[in-house]
Amino acid sequence: MAYTKKVQPTKLELIRLKRSLRIARKIHKILEDKKEVLLKKLGEMVDKATERRKQLENELSKAYSSLLRAYLDLGPLKLEGIASTIPSNLEVDATVRRYIDVNVPIISLTLKSKGLGYGFADSSSSLDEVVRRLSSIMPLLVEAASFENAVFKIALELEKTQRLMNALEYIIIPQVEENIKFITSTLEEREREEFIRLKKIKRVLEARRIG
Repeated sequence: MAYTKKVQPTKLELIRLKRSLRIARKIHKILEDKKEVLLKKLGEMVDKATERRKQLENELSKAYSSLLRAYLDLGPLKLEGIASTIPSNLEVDATVRRYIDVNVPIISLTLKSKGLGYGFADSSSSLDEVVRRLSSIMPLLVEAASFENAVFKIALELEKTQRLMNALEYIIIPQVEENIKFITSTLEEREREEFIRLKKIKRVLEARRIG
C-alpha cells in the first residue's frame, strides 16, 4: 500500500502503531456493544410506537363514528357552533431520556377541562361521546409521537455507530496492520543485514589475526 511508504520504519513508530491498533480494536468492541444495545432499544421503541399507533387508530375510528352520529343528530352548523365554544387547557410536560448516547425528548400531555361549554338541552349523547373520546385521544397522540421520535433518533445514532464501525473495520485497522507489517518486515531486514555485516567484520578480523 502507498500509505505504508509514509511511515517511518522505526521501533518507536512500531510501538506507537501497536498501541494504536489495540485502542482501535477496543473502540470497535465498544461500538459493537453499543450497537447491540441500540438495536435492542430500537426494537422496544418500534414495538411501543406500533402499539400506540394501533390504539390511536382504534380510538380515532370510534371517535369518528361518534362524530358522524353527532352530525346526524345535531346538524353540521349547530355542531360546529358548539365545538367553537368548548374551552380546554393543554398542559404539556417535556422531559429528556437518555438511551446510550441518544437524548430523546419525551412529551406527556394532561388535558384539563374547564367545563363543557354547552348546555345539555342543546346537545346529544353522541356529542358527549365525541368530546370524551377526542379528549382521551390527545394524550395518546402525543405519546405515540414521542415513541416515533425516539425510533427516529435511535435509528440515526445506530447508523452513525455502524459508519464508525465500518471505518475502523475496513479502513483504519487494516491500514494500521499493514503499517505494522511493513515496519516489522523492514526492521527484520535491517537486522539480517546488520548480522551479515557483523559476520563479515568478524571474518576479516579473524583473518588479520591469523595472518
